[in-house]
Amino acid sequence: MSDVADRQNYNLRDEIKAYWSERAATFDLSPGHEIFSDEERAAWHQLFSKHLGPGDARSALDLASGTGVVSHLLDDLGYKVQGLDWAEPMLERAREKARKRGRAIRFALGDAENTMEPDGHYDVIVNRHLVWTLVDPAAAFAEWLRVLKPGGTLLIVDGDFVNTTALERLYSKFSAWGQRVGLFKAETPTGSPQMMATHRAILSRVHFSGGARAEAVVELLREAGFADLVIDRDLREIHRTQARNWNVFKGLARQCQHRYAIRATKP
Repeated sequence: MSDVADRQNYNLRDEIKAYWSERAATFDLSPGHEIFSDEERAAWHQLFSKHLGPGDARSALDLASGTGVVSHLLDDLGYKVQGLDWAEPMLERAREKARKRGRAIRFALGDAENTMEPDGHYDVIVNRHLVWTLVDPAAAFAEWLRVLKPGGTLLIVDGDFVNTTALERLYSKFSAWGQRVGLFKAETPTGSPQMMATHRAILSRVHFSGGARAEAVVELLREAGFADLVIDRDLREIHRTQARNWNVFKGLARQCQHRYAIRATKP
């Protein structure tokens, strides 16, 4: 049997890892990544409490934890948090952030699609903006089901970052024009043109290259064995608080996007 598919899969995953390793240096500069206000933090707390319930020292796994933004939100709510990421530069920043804030959050090197965590170990699994990057989401979802305790909860926060509406494109054009003419403050650069090209090349080859629509994610979760699936599209308060860090048109464009939270339970 040919190993071409395996080699291509490995190469793509390697590229994804290298891309996020390089992005670590500027990750926390971007609204939508790090949290810049108490109001936004409260909006995230509300979303997590709504779908996960109180922490009460229950165990939580933050997959693709990056610099630890979601891990800190879960820690705020009283969860015992394990962050997992496969980019060492992200982990370095996450550990330093936790040290400075005096948080007892553990961060470890690991692959979200093959965690190597024990069976039935976690009460809660959370990830933000991970699913759209997965090479093999069906295998990843089966893995997440495995490491959850019976009755445990998975919460996915993600979106379709490929397909755009006409209104979103219009708002984005106004935003870009305003920045060019100096009407709006320029956005913090998140990478070089080469990195942006790498991002597009990666996106074109992942499973959800056509966009991670909520319904498609739910169907794969159901096939993996998850139950009680709920799609929550009401992220308006999070987007409203994030919009304060952007110009008005950038904020309006964000609100037009197909973003969602999905809650699922292990039977």
